[in-house]
Amino acid sequence: MRGHGFLIANYVRGDSVIHRTPLWLKFLVVVACGTASFLIVDWAVSLAIFAVMCGLFLLSGAGVRRLLRAIWMVAPILLVIGLFQWWQLGGPTAARIVVNILVCVVAASVLTATTPVQDLLDGVVSLAKPFRRLGADPERFALTIAVMLRSIPFIAGAFSDVRDSARARGLERNPRALVLPVFITTVAYARQTGDALAARGLGEAEEIPEKS
Repeated sequence: MRGHGFLIANYVRGDSVIHRTPLWLKFLVVVACGTASFLIVDWAVSLAIFAVMCGLFLLSGAGVRRLLRAIWMVAPILLVIGLFQWWQLGGPTAARIVVNILVCVVAASVLTATTPVQDLLDGVVSLAKPFRRLGADPERFALTIAVMLRSIPFIAGAFSDVRDSARARGLERNPRALVLPVFITTVAYARQTGDALAARGLGEAEEIPEKS
């Protein structure tokens, strides 16, 4: 399977001020951007925040190319959302919604581009520990995120490969030629992942002994 881009940037080694920023603060920035997307009502304010997040991304040294790739990956979806919102609610509202989504994408990319995956997962475990008293398993939660980060690029790559193969055979407009192979590949990948987790004792929840 070829390598393919993902919605957020991969980790880039560096020693920038963004790399050295505490993980909790970067988490807080991402959460703040997500919250702001529901509160901001002026597209100009959203655009200003977007410019700031792009500046932070470039300050990290991740590069313009990675930034553009992160934006390009969501461009088709944003185009559909923008056109629909423009039709329903008008241009300013459509612009605000689209830019707010971009703010969240770039904020997440700043986090992932400046934080090693293992540090990111360790941070998730630490943040989830207070929920242990409610029955949550922080380690299992982090494992779920790790599997997701690995699976989504694989599925995106599978779709891209199948699409290229279908185009070479003149079947790019045949939904069956696109969906069925991707579905089969995804199911096979899920089974392999499940078997690997089960082999390590991670695939199933621990059984609780019955009280006599």
